[in-house]
Amino acid sequence: MSFDRLISKIISMKNPTVAGLDPKLEYVPDYLKKSFLDEDGETLKAAAKAIFKYNQQIIDAICDIVPAVKLQAAYYEMYGHHGVKTMERTIRYARLRGMYVITDGKRNDIGATMEAYTAAHLGSCTIGESECEPFGADALTVNGYLGTDGIAPLLPVCKQRDRGIFVLCKTSNPSSGEFQDLLIDGVPLYARMGDKCEEWGADTIGAYGYSAVGAVVGATYPEQLVSLRERMPHTMFLVPGYGAQGGGAAGIAGGFDKNGLGAIVNSSRAILCAYKKEQCDERDFAGAARREAIRMREDLMTYIKIG
Repeated sequence: MSFDRLISKIISMKNPTVAGLDPKLEYVPDYLKKSFLDEDGETLKAAAKAIFKYNQQIIDAICDIVPAVKLQAAYYEMYGHHGVKTMERTIRYARLRGMYVITDGKRNDIGATMEAYTAAHLGSCTIGESECEPFGADALTVNGYLGTDGIAPLLPVCKQRDRGIFVLCKTSNPSSGEFQDLLIDGVPLYARMGDKCEEWGADTIGAYGYSAVGAVVGATYPEQLVSLRERMPHTMFLVPGYGAQGGGAAGIAGGFDKNGLGAIVNSSRAILCAYKKEQCDERDFAGAARREAIRMREDLMTYIKIG
């Protein structure tokens, strides 16, 4: 299954992290932006082209040490159709460089509409006699709070095309508890969602014991990470909230199984803007991103032992 490929990369690199490619134009060094702004003016097109070049250099700098990247779709959609094109190009480039790619779209609908989202992000569509793959990510984040009607359209494609999904379960934001912590017969709603993830993925268990249905569980809630790891033994976790949102490596360790597997931890701004934190030459932004990725790996591996 799809997460077997991801876990194999994590094991070989000894690195359970994913770099979030969530760029804003202001993150891009001035020297890199200048040629695109000179050519196309202060336009969405220029911004999108500069961001792709920025992404490309960061991917080149980290692809041998970081197993995966995660693209938050909103950061590309904000630049219109040019930005969406950059998202597609970035996905294809990252996969060309051997990285596992997660699209963070949090898609949520039912029936034919969810089938369309599935085709766009994980599957394909037919044009005449040709089969075309619109984006081609390896996994997609989805919102499961419409129930099985919103998840069922994804499952056949996960099986047929070796893809995965991460279902929102216990998210990292401060107000997540307003709904996710509500009790249903004494059980929090997020735990009920975890039970459904186990159910939805039951017939897609891979070689490492994890299904094609993963869950988003925030680093900012370490106690819930531990309880959900016990409750969801076959569910791969995508863990946001490390660093910038306050999640620490010690707390995150509870989301991993006894073999140091079962979770992948995201960092976005800390990697993308590492050159600003270092205050190094902006032309070394990719080198700074690599150094931050290595620092994060070493921080996590202080508490997590793979194998």
